[in-house]
Amino acid sequence: MGSIGSFRDLEVWQLSMSLVQMVFEVTKRFPPREFELRRQMCSAAISTPSNVAEGYRRLRRGAYQNHVSIALGSNAELDTGLEVATRVRLVTSAECAEAVDTCQRVGAMLFKLHQSLDG
Repeated sequence: MGSIGSFRDLEVWQLSMSLVQMVFEVTKRFPPREFELRRQMCSAAISTPSNVAEGYRRLRRGAYQNHVSIALGSNAELDTGLEVATRVRLVTSAECAEAVDTCQRVGAMLFKLHQSLDG
């Protein structure tokens, strides 16, 4: 394992950036009338790596933990958006399976990061 010199070196940041790309691809399939759900899902996807990056650059451990907590919330919002899109048949489960899996992996990583900042 290499050293961490920047938030860009964090695996959770890298994976959540990949998730942003997946979400933009999945939501391209939405009809124009679903603009608001698309906007909300893309915003939540972007919020996750953004908060990891911002928190990493904070000078206090508590501030970092708070931003990771916000990222956890955004990740849960995105997970819910993916579920909504599937349930209302904007996309099939197969079309968003990779995004759902990645979203859950990012969530688990964020949870572990949040716990590691506890003590």
